[in-house]
Amino acid sequence: MMRAGLALALAVLAAAPLLAEDDPKTATEYVVKSGETLGGIANRVEVPRVLIIEANGLKAPYTVRAGQKLVIPRRRTHTVKEDETGLGIALDYGVAWSAIAAANGIDPKKLVKAGQKLVIPTITKAPPPPELAASPAPSASPKLAPDPGPAPGAPKTLAQPPARFAWPVKGEIRRDFVARGGSKVFHDGIDITADKGTAARAAAAGTVIYAAQGPKEYGLTVIIHHGGRWTTTYSFLDRITVKDGDKVKAGERVGLVGETGLATQPQLHFEVRRNRVALDPVKYLPKAD
Repeated sequence: MMRAGLALALAVLAAAPLLAEDDPKTATEYVVKSGETLGGIANRVEVPRVLIIEANGLKAPYTVRAGQKLVIPRRRTHTVKEDETGLGIALDYGVAWSAIAAANGIDPKKLVKAGQKLVIPTITKAPPPPELAASPAPSASPKLAPDPGPAPGAPKTLAQPPARFAWPVKGEIRRDFVARGGSKVFHDGIDITADKGTAARAAAAGTVIYAAQGPKEYGLTVIIHHGGRWTTTYSFLDRITVKDGDKVKAGERVGLVGETGLATQPQLHFEVRRNRVALDPVKYLPKAD
């Protein structure tokens, strides 16, 4: 009787339609099964083998192993909305605006227009950084702006950073974070004093999605995407030492402390954002010595 029930359950499961995320023809991630080859996987997911190789940074002879997770580069498109900017689109998808502009044959310095359709390229995957301990849960945050939610096709938002953040520079905080929506004038990050020319370092591993002059109040700015729609911002820089699309390791130099933008003395403006919403960086950093 038990065997008959088990057989019936298996039959029902076999007959059930695949969920969208389980369908190899729509999956954006594929776990290699025993005995599978890259060519066979390419046929199953209906994506050219060469694109899978590029998206995962695979090396010749392009062998895969059971249990290996592969990124499946599906074509993504985005229709520009009113008041949307190239930087905002880059933040949504975690892809450098220069790469998006190049994929669409447009000048990255020109403004995008509402209704414009953009192809969002799949960026070659770098070898994953060493796993880091998860960040401790932050204490209750002050009132924040509502989470706008990810754009369609954008990466999922993680509730916690994918890696522990480290201080980008040593120094005293001369201006604290102030959440939007309160009675005080908001401040989306913290300002850390340091000597001019001091190295500003990546708080965690990630991909540079912006490295240029930011809004005039920010001065020279670098923005790093860390996965799960988490980003960190480094502003008031005297000089930028990375470029769009660079993969950086935790602690790698991204620029030199300066006093550009609204800075009145050498300092680093540092922000932590989840899904574009500014959070108090101190809640995600180790306690200062």
